[in-house]
Amino acid sequence: MVLLSFDIEEFDMAFEYGKSISFEDQIQISIQGSHSILDLLKKNRLKATFFCTATFGQHASEILERILEEGHELASHGYYHSDFKPEHLLASKIELERLSGVRIEGYRMARMMPVDEKEIKNAGYVYNSSINPTWLPGRYNNLHVSRTYFQDCGVLQLPASVSPLLRFPLFWLSFHNLPLGWYQYLAKRTYEKDGYLNVYFHPWEFTDLKDKERFGFPGYVSKNSGTQMIDRMDRFMQWINKKGYPSATIKDFVSSL
Repeated sequence: MVLLSFDIEEFDMAFEYGKSISFEDQIQISIQGSHSILDLLKKNRLKATFFCTATFGQHASEILERILEEGHELASHGYYHSDFKPEHLLASKIELERLSGVRIEGYRMARMMPVDEKEIKNAGYVYNSSINPTWLPGRYNNLHVSRTYFQDCGVLQLPASVSPLLRFPLFWLSFHNLPLGWYQYLAKRTYEKDGYLNVYFHPWEFTDLKDKERFGFPGYVSKNSGTQMIDRMDRFMQWINKKGYPSATIKDFVSSL
């Protein structure tokens, strides 16, 4: 199965580059991008999982409604995107369940940072997809972690997909910077090796991020954003269908194991 997932959150990434952005703009940019994602999924008849912060969910009821009405999965991305306390694990689950009326089974830590698996279990999650099993300077050093799913403390761990052998990450930055054909080649190799593909993106990538004065992003972050990202994701989804790869929510994938 191809497991497409999207981390929907208040768009606070500009803070990492010394810029400020109003809370209202953080929410509206992510709402706009989420609609673009949902439109593409509907057009290409694919399913996905949306990891949502409780804060974004509180301000984006229209997005939660579309996610559920269109057959996708809602999972937790914490309570806030830029603040974490262990108690947020349970609090975000409870709040998202209150907002949506559905059971929340999955969790992904903001920025794929480490999280205590015992706390994940105690909060009642079935699976955790918070590991990028690769090495990125200043961000991750997870070469010792399994590339594929495994159990830890009674919780299924589902790392983001990386290529066989070299563990080249197939996350959002790779999608922006590699020629699409190269990305699809690595995705195909990974799918054939592992039997599934787990890749993730964000709604703000579907906004034009090239305004350096406003966002401060380097070229490798803003490349192929906005309408270019919409076109690129559309072509990627068409490729998934052409290859005959079934898509599923992570919840459905986990229940099939």
